[in-house]
Amino acid sequence: MKELLYAIVEGLVTDKTAIQITEDAVNDEGVSVLHLTVAPDDMGRVIGKQGRIAKAIRTLMRAGAARENRKVAVEID
Repeated sequence: MKELLYAIVEGLVTDKTAIQITEDAVNDEGVSVLHLTVAPDDMGRVIGKQGRIAKAIRTLMRAGAARENRKVAVEID
């Protein structure tokens, strides 16, 4: 799942070296949380106007996880 998130975010940001993705262990509800960190200059590009791009990223990640019978949440730090 980290590879999918990286592939999505890589096309949005200008500083690809600042992309950091960490994954928490699966919690009691079976959800794995991915924490995404990008450069401060790229934060607006990842979140988008009114959070639309962030919402789309979360939707894509949920769909990708469903294909593997997993549950994933994305936190943008």
